[in-house]
Amino acid sequence: MSTSYPQYGSFPKNSEQAGADVKRLVKVPGQYFSLNEIEQALSEHRPVLFFITHGESSTGVVHPMDGLGDLCHKYNCLLLVDTVASLGGAPIYMDKQGIDILYSGSQKVLNAPPGTAPISFSDRARQKIASRKTKPVSFHLDIGWLSNYWGCDGKPRVYHHTGPVSGFFSLRESLAILAEKGLENYWKLHEETALYLHERLENIGLKLFVKEKHMRLPTVTTIAVPEGYDWRDITAYVMKNYSVEITGGLGPSVGMVLRVGLMGYNCTKANADLVVKALADALQHCKKSKV
Repeated sequence: MSTSYPQYGSFPKNSEQAGADVKRLVKVPGQYFSLNEIEQALSEHRPVLFFITHGESSTGVVHPMDGLGDLCHKYNCLLLVDTVASLGGAPIYMDKQGIDILYSGSQKVLNAPPGTAPISFSDRARQKIASRKTKPVSFHLDIGWLSNYWGCDGKPRVYHHTGPVSGFFSLRESLAILAEKGLENYWKLHEETALYLHERLENIGLKLFVKEKHMRLPTVTTIAVPEGYDWRDITAYVMKNYSVEITGGLGPSVGMVLRVGLMGYNCTKANADLVVKALADALQHCKKSKV
């Protein structure tokens, strides 16, 4: 089972292609799922795995994790969490929150080149993997083989693939920088910078897409496209005149939002000021429909 937004999210699609029976919980972009809604779905479908995105970058929602792990375990279900857009930029506690599988990406808050994906498994997940009766449909996603490749199973190492060595060194350096700065300090930096950006955006008359302040993802800010404007005109103007790349919506949020990412090294108030200046200028010069 997965939570998602209509026609967006690679994990459910990949799972279906692998033969899984995927049941989706669907929300209107900008909203999140309550524990009661999730429990009703778990009770009805009894899935073996529940997938959810912590930082939903297409809509700017950071989904609450407290209580979700206990709820999944109540129904004998593993909890899998995507933190690609949030790891390092928003608080999450894998053990404390009962998360069984957590994965991320190297290219966002960690500021390393894309191509590596940190992943972690709880003891519950490892036991589930070790006790499976059928072979995985994909050799490349066979966690048993991969755990051996990384020396996690206590057995003699067997070749699986040639890893992206340069990417691993880059990821290690990114994690070292994060460790030096302190994880809690990084969370605080992203929260304070996001709040600063939000206030300045509202001061120039723009509206934030996610209504509830505590549900706003600190690494990706979504702005409701101003009435009468074409979002493509705004992003093109900002890129051409300020060399600042912001983008529109993704999946169901296309045409609804502008997305601004402030992550890792780029998460500064100076960059927030530049984005606000560029957007204010774009609103003055981009063509506005009179309809």
